[in-house]
Amino acid sequence: MGTFEELVAEGAAVPLEGWDFSWFEGRATEERPPWGYASLIAGKLAAVESALDLQTGGGEVTASAPVKPPLLAVTESWPPNAAVAVRNLPDALVVRVPDEGPLPFHDSMFDLVISRHPVVTPWDEVARVLKPGGTYFSQQIGEGTNRELTEFMMGPQPVGGARSTERARAEAEAAGLEVLRLEPAALKVAFFDVGAVVHFLRKVLWTVPGFTVERYRDRLLDMHEHIQEHGEFVCTSTRFLVEAGKP
Repeated sequence: MGTFEELVAEGAAVPLEGWDFSWFEGRATEERPPWGYASLIAGKLAAVESALDLQTGGGEVTASAPVKPPLLAVTESWPPNAAVAVRNLPDALVVRVPDEGPLPFHDSMFDLVISRHPVVTPWDEVARVLKPGGTYFSQQIGEGTNRELTEFMMGPQPVGGARSTERARAEAEAAGLEVLRLEPAALKVAFFDVGAVVHFLRKVLWTVPGFTVERYRDRLLDMHEHIQEHGEFVCTSTRFLVEAGKP
């Protein structure tokens, strides 16, 4: 293992485009949710004629599905990620739009709308573009995710309800959708060196808003010393699976 400065520099140099976390192999682990989102999505994509993947990142999860529908569209707001999605999904329509919408698609256009870890869910737009009988299926970030890491870096922070399952249900129903499945999970995350922490905080921006190495160097040094003493830094990520149908 390198020195503090070497590890921090390494984590700060990793490219951020795409939503591929393979760089963390051997340096951090995250327990996977029990439902197996990628395999569930693969089955659903194979069973429909049209699908929309919202906030796709680099399109990695959708690209992993062996069978895709004849009509596949994806959205992404960040240009570097959109470029990766074009490469990963050459047969899909890749559209750059704000995460909040509006969506540039006709009413009742898609059998299936999916989204993995959306920044925000535009429920009204999801309901609008779904066909009657269509389904929204999403794995989302839950409230208080990785709170231990956030508070190690920033001190005590309030936990709001913006990412609660209760709010997801209420907003889905307000948009006219019927919630068919809503399942939460709490998952262990472990970081084995401070470089992995740096890269994670650069990539997952909402964990420590405004994070830079320079601004948080003292806390990163404390993190480095903590990992040296304990072998890891452990926190808990929260996820929930939501499936909602359009009558």
